[in-house]
Amino acid sequence: MIIGIPKETRPGETRVAFNPETAQKWVDKGLEVRIEKSAGLASFFTDEAYKEAGCVITDNAIEGADIILKVNRPTPDEIKRMKSGAVFAGFLWPAQNRDTVEALLKSGITSLGMESVPRISRAQKMDALSSMGSIAGYKAVLIGADALAKYMPMMMTAAGTIAPAKVLVLGAGVAGLQAIATAKRLGAVVEAFDVRASVKEQVESLGATFVDVPLAEEDQQAETAGGYAKELSEASKKLQEEAIQERVKQSDLVITTALIPGKKAPVLVRASAVEGMKPGAVIVDLAAEQGGNCELTKADEVTEVHNVRIFGPTNITAALPLHASQLYARNLNNLLELIIKEGKLTLDFEDEIVKGSTVTHAGEVVSPFVRAQLGLNADA
Repeated sequence: MIIGIPKETRPGETRVAFNPETAQKWVDKGLEVRIEKSAGLASFFTDEAYKEAGCVITDNAIEGADIILKVNRPTPDEIKRMKSGAVFAGFLWPAQNRDTVEALLKSGITSLGMESVPRISRAQKMDALSSMGSIAGYKAVLIGADALAKYMPMMMTAAGTIAPAKVLVLGAGVAGLQAIATAKRLGAVVEAFDVRASVKEQVESLGATFVDVPLAEEDQQAETAGGYAKELSEASKKLQEEAIQERVKQSDLVITTALIPGKKAPVLVRASAVEGMKPGAVIVDLAAEQGGNCELTKADEVTEVHNVRIFGPTNITAALPLHASQLYARNLNNLLELIIKEGKLTLDFEDEIVKGSTVTHAGEVVSPFVRAQLGLNADA
């Protein structure tokens, strides 16, 4: 069996799907691992390091490969070069990339979406969303701290005491919790908001204050069975907006991380709130790729409005490529161990993780989660 690791083609992408350490595990199991020339250089993994791990360096890691591993979704050209029956694993985001799903279906490719791995205890070691989210939350605070024109911690100096910066984190998933922890380590006073009351204890355990916003009766259970935030009713959105806007205006740094799977990111920070922020305040919007949590966010740009700088990074994890690639490779490795037994591909759709992660197989969309996102009959 051959595993192929092509070089990422997305502009600005620095990650690679397998690092030498993880690749060697599969070489030792008797599989051939092909790495496209220079695929790991942007992550600081040299071709020589891959050779030492027993990998084959090639100009074409896709054609002839039984399993193709990437960070990002495959391009139309890459799909054309995959042999029928091959397996692809990477981030697919099916609801946002239906054309990719259609191309995979037509080509007879079995695809596993790393964003579709079920969020259950047994799948934690395969949860690439959490791995990448943690990096994103950490880096977002560093970007914000660097952009601020003031200290993050309280400073007691001979010239007087400097008050600590006030940080507001919107969304307390993995990225949000890491942002809270990082801001606290830098000495800031931190508040956090999430529609899921269940995360209050986690927020407070990190030393932050949980912003408790009353929700309409129909939204008392504001999360899905998989632990994701769900879209709120209009009544709850109004209550949420009123509470958030006042805290935004009082904050020096706002980190936004709120996403709803398969949908446009909810707008949490209105232009009017930005106008009321302190001069020199900063917003780092981690939902920029899905439209942004701030009304004024522009993807991959730094916008300055009313003396407030708004950062809209769409691939912030690429800023820490060595550890991002290392963690992602481990997630992929753990998923592969579930579907490769004694050197052979074994897709057991009775297994909740395998079924939930498999986007396409034998010309059908398999994952119930993805089928629901695409509006397909979950039982079909």
